Amino acid sequence: MANELNKYSKTITQDESQAGSLAQLYALGLTEDDLKKAQVGIVSTGFEGNPCNMHLNILSHQVKKSVKESDLVGLIYHTIGVSDGMSNGTTGMKYSLISRDIIADSIETVAQAQFYDSIVAVVGCDKNMPGSIIGMARLNRPSIMVYGGTVKPGKWKGEDLNIVSAFEAYGAKLGGNISDEDYKGIIKNSIPGPGACGGMYTANTMASAIEAMGMSLPFSSSNPAEGDPKQQEIQTVGAAIRNLMEKNILPSDIMTKKSFENAISTVMILGGSTNAVLHLIAMAKAADVDITLDDFQRISDKTPFLADLKPSGKYLMEDLHKIGGVPGVLKLMLNHGYLHGDCMTVTGKTIAENLEAVPDLTDDKGMIYSFDTPIKKTGHLQVLYGNLAPEGAVAKITGKEGEVFEGPARIYEDEFSAIEGIGKEVQKGEVIVIRQSGPKGAPGMPEMLKPTGAVMGAGLGKDVALITDGRFSGGSHGFVVGHITPEAQEGGPLGLIKNGDIIRIDATENKLEVLISDEEMEARRKAWVQPAYKATKGILKKYINSVKSASEGCVTDE
Repeated sequence: MANELNKYSKTITQDESQAGSLAQLYALGLTEDDLKKAQVGIVSTGFEGNPCNMHLNILSHQVKKSVKESDLVGLIYHTIGVSDGMSNGTTGMKYSLISRDIIADSIETVAQAQFYDSIVAVVGCDKNMPGSIIGMARLNRPSIMVYGGTVKPGKWKGEDLNIVSAFEAYGAKLGGNISDEDYKGIIKNSIPGPGACGGMYTANTMASAIEAMGMSLPFSSSNPAEGDPKQQEIQTVGAAIRNLMEKNILPSDIMTKKSFENAISTVMILGGSTNAVLHLIAMAKAADVDITLDDFQRISDKTPFLADLKPSGKYLMEDLHKIGGVPGVLKLMLNHGYLHGDCMTVTGKTIAENLEAVPDLTDDKGMIYSFDTPIKKTGHLQVLYGNLAPEGAVAKITGKEGEVFEGPARIYEDEFSAIEGIGKEVQKGEVIVIRQSGPKGAPGMPEMLKPTGAVMGAGLGKDVALITDGRFSGGSHGFVVGHITPEAQEGGPLGLIKNGDIIRIDATENKLEVLISDEEMEARRKAWVQPAYKATKGILKKYINSVKSASEGCVTDE
């Protein structure tokens, strides 16, 4: 059976003419018996500079042990990561979205060059998950994504904390609404150890979506980073990847149109990050599945928002784990007709078969609202069009902010000037506009967690809106619209508006408009001069040259 599993690795392990390959494999300590076995590439995004990733190299070695126990050869390799939490609010955030594509390219490159028969990716922070799935989809070899898990809540004076607590504490400091003791206490205690940011932010959103899609083992997305459940999950990985190899179940068998719909529905139910739109479109392109902005709106129109999770709600991912985790939510969705149960998963079973033995949620806190009384009857992610977004924009409207906002524009050419202006010149009723922040304009389409955190901390969360051709962190909340396309740098209407122009955001009619005449817009367009790009060399310049728009998932391989 082993020789039937090594369809790629046999190129260098079973060909006597590959003397150099064999010599190097023996140098690794492999035996003749080992060379007859299939090889599993175990790719880690572990690095010491980010709590989301600091434990992943340890988990990778535990995966290797599990793989060996399943009579396979596991070989660890590495790719990069970028800490979104650290880079937010700095020029480092230009590199965050770029890292997704580097991760995908790295996974593909090493696996192709080294002839690995299957892939296990051990991942943590925001761009790790979609990057790994894009790489797996391109390779189309048996693959499993292992999520490193969520961090425990921090604590300060009896309050649960998370990364967004730190950003909002800074906003409170700007507004003079917090003592120095409390500010430092929150900063020092927000993150108590390893694991991804604790709310339904981008990391947990993507992990949940990918589990719903079937590309990770049950409970992987909600098992905390520390503790027995994650360790028990890791111990099953070797048997699971061998089962996929023996049955030749490939990512293309799992990543179908219906499985992407399951992922999108899960994002809507859980109140997930706007980044899911970018990433799921990019993942679908890699898997040759047709997913567009309009699929998100179609599913949002019929899917309620149920989960009272941060950033807009009360609870953290660890709280969800305690009541039954993501599988408990998926079972609830299946029972109410919001999940395609016949989709294949990495267990070798359908998602419905996986959920048969899963107990119902034990929710005595009202963490997951009922389908009869949802937080919002339709999804919180709304795709907007209009004269400010001819090719689309993505709004995160939980219903708590209202669904329509109209006010004069307060324009900033980057997030740094916006952060300076919030709490000083921004007035209630205004629409903050941050432009030149798209994939080509910034470049890199940075997240706006620091500006939205400053808005919340300054007490303006219910009184202003914020729109941008950049992105938002999964931790952002409030009346926010991002991914506006075309972006300002490329001649999009966002680059033509002026301070004081009246902006109308209507999530009931799915419109994003500036209330000026078509004639005035055309006159401004004719007078517009394209700004110079902000990068002339290096990876930022490569990104400008290759990246597609946000509505196309910011892919770089087309």
